[in-house]
Amino acid sequence: MQQDQAESIAIQALGWLASDGDLLGMFMGASGADVSDLRKIAGDPVFLGSVLDFILIDDSHVTGFCDATNLSYDAPMRARQALPGGAQVNWT
Repeated sequence: MQQDQAESIAIQALGWLASDGDLLGMFMGASGADVSDLRKIAGDPVFLGSVLDFILIDDSHVTGFCDATNLSYDAPMRARQALPGGAQVNWT
């Protein structure tokens, strides 16, 4: 997957998160971002990677996002691998 396609998927994921106030609140709490931060850094590939990281921590997030956007269930993982830091494995 190319980085521009991965960024597009991550932006869709951010939109999906924004459509669910509870999930968005969880993401903002986990990331330390607030609404004004989201507006400023929404196009940053590193930040977009963190959006996908959040989606990928829970299977229900993956299936909910992919079902809502008609993406295959492996699309968020493949997109994450194409963004900065996605090739690094973190076992902690």
